[in-house]
Amino acid sequence: MKSSLAALSRSVASYWTSHNVTAHKTFGSREESLDYFHWRCDQYPGYLDLMPVAGVDGMDVLDYGCGPGHDLVGFLEYSKPRRLIGVDVSRSSLAEAKGRLELHGGESTDLRLIDPNESELPFPDASFDYVHSSGVLHHVPDLQASLREIRRVLRPSGRARVMVYNFNSLWTHLYVAYTLQIRNKTITADLPVREAFKRSTDGPDCPIANCYTAEEFGREAAAAGFDCRPVGVAVSLHELQQLQQFRFEACMDPALRREHREFLLALTLDGRGTPHFEGVPAGIDLVLELLPRE
Repeated sequence: MKSSLAALSRSVASYWTSHNVTAHKTFGSREESLDYFHWRCDQYPGYLDLMPVAGVDGMDVLDYGCGPGHDLVGFLEYSKPRRLIGVDVSRSSLAEAKGRLELHGGESTDLRLIDPNESELPFPDASFDYVHSSGVLHHVPDLQASLREIRRVLRPSGRARVMVYNFNSLWTHLYVAYTLQIRNKTITADLPVREAFKRSTDGPDCPIANCYTAEEFGREAAAAGFDCRPVGVAVSLHELQQLQQFRFEACMDPALRREHREFLLALTLDGRGTPHFEGVPAGIDLVLELLPRE
């Protein structure tokens, strides 16, 4: 079991060394970097409200899984943290982050490479006021170990905001279950939807890409010593495009499984055209706040 987990950890580190969220893009100026920061955030309307990079002035902040430094740029531009640290398993992404952060006057930002086979973070207990983790925990080999470490390094008065992939989303029930598995046939239709989801988000060879309901992730967080509350959900522009193009086509196709058809038919739209399922936006980005429990 331990050896298989180690092998999986190595494959995760290897994958995210060859892939990252900016596709290894380089930036020539602060303005170009900042424009890209806002462009990427705008692909998920409301993301910055749910996962803010402002409001942590004077705090010790950890970006858990910082990749090539996208959100670190935001913290540098829109907050004045006392200490800003990013950790990641990818040496190449950290090198890219270093170069990009220098454009924003972030030469003092502490970037740490962490061993994918070691769950323990290289920080003492109660080191941080705020932990930010956007789109990372659904990729880790041992979610409980990662959550326990975040709990350990948070101060008792601290908090974490995390974004993980949302099962109750258009991405799952329309893009994966219909567009990819039935319409385009790029993923075999008899594959369980969560396994098909894994192949849809960050490349077909991504070793781990889980998705959660708020209740599922809340149970994991509670087991690691957190009180967990859902903050909200961001719907991607890609999902909104899928909704306009394929929602009713999918529902009329008898090959679509009943659970996905019922999800799509139950959607309601708010005044801005954002789809909701059972009162919650039906997007891929599920954001939760974690508070250390005594």
